[in-house]
Amino acid sequence: MTSLNRRVVLARRPNGLPVPADFRIEHEALGDLPAGHVRVDVELLAIDAFIRTILEETSYHRPVPLGGIVTAFGVGHVVESRARELKTGDAVRGPLLAQTLATLPARMLEKVDTGRAPLSAHLGVLGLSSGVTAYLGVRDVGAVKPGETFVVSGAAGGVGALAGQIARIDGARVIGIAGGAAKLEYLVKDLGFDAAIDYKREDVDARLRELAPEGIDVFFDNVGGELLDVALDQIRPGARIVICGAISQYQGDVSRGVRGPSLYLRLAERNARMEGFAVNNCPDRVGEAEEALAGWLARGDIRLHEHVEHGLERFGEVLGMLFTGGHVGKLLLEP
Repeated sequence: MTSLNRRVVLARRPNGLPVPADFRIEHEALGDLPAGHVRVDVELLAIDAFIRTILEETSYHRPVPLGGIVTAFGVGHVVESRARELKTGDAVRGPLLAQTLATLPARMLEKVDTGRAPLSAHLGVLGLSSGVTAYLGVRDVGAVKPGETFVVSGAAGGVGALAGQIARIDGARVIGIAGGAAKLEYLVKDLGFDAAIDYKREDVDARLRELAPEGIDVFFDNVGGELLDVALDQIRPGARIVICGAISQYQGDVSRGVRGPSLYLRLAERNARMEGFAVNNCPDRVGEAEEALAGWLARGDIRLHEHVEHGLERFGEVLGMLFTGGHVGKLLLEP
C-alpha cells in the first residue's frame, strides 16, 4: 500500500464560479494509523453543490479554511484499520474529503452493503445528498398526491432526476426544467417524466402555462432566482414550494445574501406554503428513505445516470461543471 496521500486544498477563495486555480494538489506522507481510526482508499467523490458554499469564509456547513482539504463525500474500501467497527476490505462512505487516502475515526464512517446496490449508488440513488434528499423533499415537504402537477428545476441533476421519479411513483404528473435537448430526452425517454422544458431555448413561463394550464401543485426548486418567481406566479391554491437549493445563486458569497423571490405574496394570495429543508436535520427519516430507494432501484422503478470524471487534479474543473450544465445525473470524480 502506498504511504503517500494526494489531496485537494483551497488555495484561494473563488471569485464567482470556481476555477482550477482556486485549488492546488498537495502530497502528504502518511504516518502510523492512530487507535480507533481507519485508512480508506477513496474510490469515488460526490461533486455536490454544497461544496461551492463551503469555499466561503462563512457557510451554513463548516467552511474550508485557506490551505485546508476540501470537503466532499465519498465511498471507498478500508485498507487499514485500528478500529473494532470496521475491518480491512469493508466498503464505507462518509466525509472522505477530496483526497486519495482518507485517515479518519471509524465513527465518522458508515459501512455500506454493496450487495444491496453498487458502491457508486451509495453516493447517488442511496446517497444523503441525492436520493435521500429527493425522497424527503417529495414525501415530507412536498407531500405529493396522485393527480397533482409536480414541477422540478435542475431536473437533470442528481436530486432533480430522482425527485421527479419519486413524484411519478406517487402518482403526480411530472414536468422537468433543464438545459439542452439531450437532457430533455433523458428526462422524458429514460426517466419517464411527462414533459420537459429547455430553459436555454424556450420561454419557461409560456411553456409552463401550456403544459400546466391549471397551475402547479408542487414546485421542487433546485435553482432559485428567476425560475422561482416564474413558478410562484403559476401556483395553484394550496400549492407547496420545496426549497432544496438555489444553484443559480451559488456563484458568490451566499452568506451575504442571494436574490430572493419578488412574487412571494402569491403564497398568501393562494393559501400556499414555501418550505426549506436540509437532510442533516432529518436523521430519523434516513432509514425509511434508503429502504424505499433501494427497493425502487432493485425493481427498476428509478434510475440515475452517473457522470464519472477522472483525476484528482481536475477537481476544480469538475466542480465547475455543476454550474455550467456540463453533466447529466450524479456527478462523480474518481481520484
